[in-house]
Amino acid sequence: MNAEAAVDALGALAQQHRLAVFRLLVQAGERGMAAGAIAEALGVPNSSLSFHLAQLSRAGLVGQDRQHRSLIYRANFAAMNALVAYLMENCCAGVACGDDMACETVAIERISA
Repeated sequence: MNAEAAVDALGALAQQHRLAVFRLLVQAGERGMAAGAIAEALGVPNSSLSFHLAQLSRAGLVGQDRQHRSLIYRANFAAMNALVAYLMENCCAGVACGDDMACETVAIERISA
């Protein structure tokens, strides 16, 4: 992932409804959800939902498949994993971060120095 793609993905998630849609699709897993079910679960009008799904799709965070007459939306886990990896790249000055304490210790040492 590069900086431009990260900014696009973060920008797509930086809105309450889009974040809620993405989190709902993460919970749905590989089975995904139809647009109508997403709208009903979140109480978002279909017209607004289409806009939000398009934004998430353009950022590569959501994919869609047609099943008969329905569009099924799924979270793109590979894209989200790439975004998190990009954000965490070179974490903790190269020290392995198996737990929160490793990162916290390095940060405290940097501040103290």
